[in-house]
Amino acid sequence: MPSLPIYMDHHSTTPTDPRVVEAMLPFFSKHFGNAASRHHSFGWYARDAVKASRRQVADLIGADPREIFFTSGATESNNLAIKGVVASCPHRQFHVVTMSTEHHSVIDSCRRLERDGISVTYLNPKSDGLLDVSELERSLRPDTRLVTVMLANNEIGVLQPIADIARLTRNHGVVLHCDAAQAAGKVPIDVGALEVDLLSLTAHKIYGPKGIGALYIRRRRPRIQLEPMVDGGGHEQGYRSGTLNVPGVVGFGAASKLCLDRMPSEMLETRALRDRLLAGLTNRLDGVTVNGSMAERLPHNLNLSFAHVEGESLLLGIDDIAVSSGAACTTANANPEPSHVLTAIGVPDRLATASIRFGLGRSTTEADVDYVVNKVSSLVERLRSMSRNHSYCP
Repeated sequence: MPSLPIYMDHHSTTPTDPRVVEAMLPFFSKHFGNAASRHHSFGWYARDAVKASRRQVADLIGADPREIFFTSGATESNNLAIKGVVASCPHRQFHVVTMSTEHHSVIDSCRRLERDGISVTYLNPKSDGLLDVSELERSLRPDTRLVTVMLANNEIGVLQPIADIARLTRNHGVVLHCDAAQAAGKVPIDVGALEVDLLSLTAHKIYGPKGIGALYIRRRRPRIQLEPMVDGGGHEQGYRSGTLNVPGVVGFGAASKLCLDRMPSEMLETRALRDRLLAGLTNRLDGVTVNGSMAERLPHNLNLSFAHVEGESLLLGIDDIAVSSGAACTTANANPEPSHVLTAIGVPDRLATASIRFGLGRSTTEADVDYVVNKVSSLVERLRSMSRNHSYCP
């Protein structure tokens, strides 16, 4: 019998690894210095710790440490990347291309740009959740300056063809930003091979602390120019002023190193558990649909729709399993609307509201998976038996 409740919402956040906590603790008390203090040992020690952590974060994505700039999280990184590129442009003719399935911190940033008179194109994905690169190419205009496409979707887990997108944007002289909050630490990332210009990260998705993230900014071939969104002191080479969260930075670095070291084995382990979950549910139930490509997908993600059940009853019935019906930022607003991601790939509203995002993680066991299979299958069968509609036609 697994320990209850079972946590399968690792897309929302992850528990901070005890080794990460251990690395952070001295920087709350013993080594409490400000990394910007240059005239005493307390500041020097904090500065050196930040430097080491910047290297660890850079190593996770194949970057130069000088290209890593710490922020409060991926939301701030996305805002800085998108708005910073636009603000750095000396003229108002500016066109941005993104996807309708992006994280809200990207979509809402683009909506803000539109209110300021910037033209934005929102591309819908194919039914498998993947971007059609030829459609992206057709959407480019002479005034297109920025394309922003996430590496891995936070709901359906699909991995976008970023390398293909980057080749296209480079040929057209367009800056490419990529939100990699869900992909970092889960799949290999090499910013040099991908040729992205800007890439957003956060620590709390990779067993690190909340409230710390980073933005990768390419420094050569080409050097990317951004206008800062926060002024006051010139920290992080002027891109993001404010006293650094040194304990958070140290935790981010420690979490990055752990993920880099463990990634090959964790990818195999979580993919096997994910496939066990899928096989168990589809063997027990009819009317189960996988949302998004299974071939191009994060190893720990599974997003399923269950036909002929009411979505709220489904979620309420699995009260000892932590899962989500969509992005945490949407559920936090108690938004009754179906997931914008599922809607964009053509999932009908009734199925979209009866969908579950399973996010497996470092602590997930076979016993956990088997319990979830039995609990969800039994609940769906009971809910269906209570319904007057027993047909399993789509």
